[in-house]
Amino acid sequence: MTATIKGIIPVMLTPFTEANAIDYAGLEKLIEWYIANGADALFAVAQSSEMQFLSLDERVALARFVAKQAAGRVPVIASGHVSESREDQIAELTSIARTGVDGLVLVTNRFDPKGQGGSVFMDNLRGLLAALPAGLPLGLYECPAPFRRLMSDDELAFCADSGRFAILKDVSCDLATVRRRVALTKNTSLAIVNANAAIAFDAIKSGSSGFTGVFTNFHPDLYKWLLTSHSRHPALADELSVYLALAAMAEPMGYPKLAKLYHQRLGTFSSIRSRAVDFDIRERFWALDALLDKIMQGQASFRARIAAAG
Repeated sequence: MTATIKGIIPVMLTPFTEANAIDYAGLEKLIEWYIANGADALFAVAQSSEMQFLSLDERVALARFVAKQAAGRVPVIASGHVSESREDQIAELTSIARTGVDGLVLVTNRFDPKGQGGSVFMDNLRGLLAALPAGLPLGLYECPAPFRRLMSDDELAFCADSGRFAILKDVSCDLATVRRRVALTKNTSLAIVNANAAIAFDAIKSGSSGFTGVFTNFHPDLYKWLLTSHSRHPALADELSVYLALAAMAEPMGYPKLAKLYHQRLGTFSSIRSRAVDFDIRERFWALDALLDKIMQGQASFRARIAAAG
């Protein structure tokens, strides 16, 4: 295995220009922002990256750029795994594997795209494992699109026992499931990293190896403090966990364009253009800017309190 992949792992945005091309200058600034704000690894070419709306050439170029820009400072994992047929998936994943990323992430719903059951899932999983580079660490992602396909305990145990997997991005959104999976993968190389903000703090205290939810695009530093310092300041950590859960309730309001609006405010990049969200989020979600004001006010307040706590 290469570097351990755990901790605070932002699911990366893909900034676009107004001409609908990938904005690489903006992406460079975004990568630096993630790293400066506590990211332990970067998840490129994920659903937040709008991977279902990128060509294979764009997905490959994106993964290569992120790996090059990160330059070994943090591990970079990438997916871009969107096709239905095994042959197309192998073509996608082997192309991403050659970009210099530190880990290749497999999407669980792609192993059984028609919902036929566990035997189809395992057959496709084994076929992909046989086709992929043996030395490259792998990840698992219970991506919600086009549908969420949670892994069974037997499927997860198979992956953990194979020694080839470094991470599961857990999208169960269920604390009991996270706890069971942590126990199931104990003493293996497979880290369980929760992606749900509502259970983030409890999942961390239950052994989840970090956080990789969408609000890593807003305040990864606050999640990092929760992960690393909660035991020293338990009352503040409890308050922060409530704020983080409530802030993340804004996710249905046009994410990932919502996160791009936030980064436009920060000056990370200029356009909030999104291929996944093609409507005006301010028109659909009233008082959205006021809500962002409150989210940012909360960030400032907790950052000040954390600094004062030492």
